[in-house]
Amino acid sequence: MHIQDSHWPVAVATEAAGDGRVGAAATSRSAPLRVDAQRNLEHVLRAAREVFGELGYGAPMEDVARRARVGVGTVYRRFPSKDVLVRRIAEEETSRLTEQARTALGQEEEPWSALSRFLRTSVASGAGRLLPPHVLRVGVADDSTVVEDTVREETRVPQQRLGIAGQPELRVVAPRPVPAAEQDDAGAGELLEVVGQLVDRARGAGELRGDVTVADVLLVIATAAPSLPDAAQQAAASARLLDILLEGLRSRPV
Repeated sequence: MHIQDSHWPVAVATEAAGDGRVGAAATSRSAPLRVDAQRNLEHVLRAAREVFGELGYGAPMEDVARRARVGVGTVYRRFPSKDVLVRRIAEEETSRLTEQARTALGQEEEPWSALSRFLRTSVASGAGRLLPPHVLRVGVADDSTVVEDTVREETRVPQQRLGIAGQPELRVVAPRPVPAAEQDDAGAGELLEVVGQLVDRARGAGELRGDVTVADVLLVIATAAPSLPDAAQQAAASARLLDILLEGLRSRPV
């Protein structure tokens, strides 16, 4: 996933309403729409999920408009800036992951089954590829929603960038401490808390390696869904990769 901090909602703060919420984003979800306008909004949101999932949040608004088969002006009428659209997508996808984690916790009695179910569901939905970057950084810095002032120097987060022929390739970047104001953006704190419960249960049962953290789980769901032109091949590759990653997370008899 190609994540560029310059595209992430630093500028969103300038569009926030007085109570700290993003006014434009809130308006886009609360104002009644005509049937055609609602249809266009749904097309834009679907296209944004696809484009950002494939190319990362650095993809231009023109790509979103092209995928939605609408003019770029239509996109900007609903989302005055790219930051507002990015935040909308990130909030919805983070919320989806949180619900998937809650479902796994509530419906699976065995700790490993619960964690495994969450990972398989989240990878299949593709929501992990749209995690906002500060969620990954929070997870890397600590298993809780509070980030320490000093981030371990040896910790690294894989991110994607476009390589040869437009194919994503991995590079390694160092995380930075996240300001407290960003920690709850897009429901990050709630997601980390619920995933933390899955991790703690599996670790406590001796089924998860002791060194595995919430950060590792988030990295699995953020990177275990390769983008391939053939849907069947993509599903098979994702399932195979996830099987390998799950095996790597399990504890081994001493």
